[in-house]
Amino acid sequence: MINLDKGVNDMNLEQFEKTMQDNIEISDASGSSIFSICGMALRLRDLNKWEKGLNPWEENDPKELVDWIDQKEQQWDIIEGQAFSSLPFMGKNYDPFDTCTINKRLSPFKLFYGAGYAHSLKPTFFLASIDQTFDLDGTPILILEKELLRDLLTLPALNQDDSIIVRRDAARLFLWDQMVYLKKSGQRFLHFALKQCGLPDTDIKSRKTHFDSILSVQEQTYIHHEIGEINDVIFDRKIFRELVSQFPHSTVELLTRTTKDLLADTGPQSTLGHIISTRNAAGLGFYAAFQDGLFRPLFPQLRPAIEKFVSDKDWEGIETVRQKGFQTAKQYAQDLMDIFYEVSNKLNKLDKSYQKDMKSMEEKINKILFQPLIERSI
Repeated sequence: MINLDKGVNDMNLEQFEKTMQDNIEISDASGSSIFSICGMALRLRDLNKWEKGLNPWEENDPKELVDWIDQKEQQWDIIEGQAFSSLPFMGKNYDPFDTCTINKRLSPFKLFYGAGYAHSLKPTFFLASIDQTFDLDGTPILILEKELLRDLLTLPALNQDDSIIVRRDAARLFLWDQMVYLKKSGQRFLHFALKQCGLPDTDIKSRKTHFDSILSVQEQTYIHHEIGEINDVIFDRKIFRELVSQFPHSTVELLTRTTKDLLADTGPQSTLGHIISTRNAAGLGFYAAFQDGLFRPLFPQLRPAIEKFVSDKDWEGIETVRQKGFQTAKQYAQDLMDIFYEVSNKLNKLDKSYQKDMKSMEEKINKILFQPLIERSI
């Protein structure tokens, strides 16, 4: 268990911490099956690095890591499927997803509590110290530093209760892993970005030395992606939530989330919009380097445009491509909503044909939208 500082302990947060850690273990036990073997290994390794206080580029002793993982898995076998507990604090109990109320109680101690549902509807929880807060065009931004408790998910940023949260501890691990495991096709964009950050060369030693500078560029990308999500008016939020909740850990969820991400990155208030307006060439290079998976067939114009940008520095060309990406994202969002409306208008959850109709929705999305994207990327 991670010990909070004395001032917080004096306010009787020990039981809150213990109960929250129990909820984290239950979430990880029940949600571990959503990851591939390699994905699970990476997340366990990052969790262990965080727990041991290691830098992202440092590795624990292999035997110690294996023993630690074995202990985790034994614990998870016992608690998998258990219900989450209410969080006790100052004589009252709180629903673990009542983030707004909990954070009001924690604010005097400069602590932030995060909770919600991530990919495949895995519950996620973390507790961290607040380093700084500021307002950006009416949106509260919180930069978190030391994480006191966290689960398997290394999420660098999120939006919660109309605020944008940057998890600096998690972001450091997340960004380093992105660079280390980057595919060959993204390497040229990464090297361009690192040079734009002022690195004398792009080897591992230089990346370690200048890592804070690299992270500061990416923090702006994290923040403006979340701003893009908050300000998106294209993808109906209710339909988005319905699609990801009805089809967790599926191609429908993947397409739905990627479409929403593309809207956040290419819309009027967006990641790329901010990169272009600030002429942030390093941010542009990182953005191209780290795009993968379904994003690439959805936005095929991006990398060729940035390859051209490396030589001509034509920001107007990047703006043109941003607009094309936004039009694509709008069209896919509309198509997803149209299919949802078409099928859901016939649905009755009490009807015996409900599951069959939901299956029909999934098959239609896969046939009309998802499969052509996969074929395009082959």
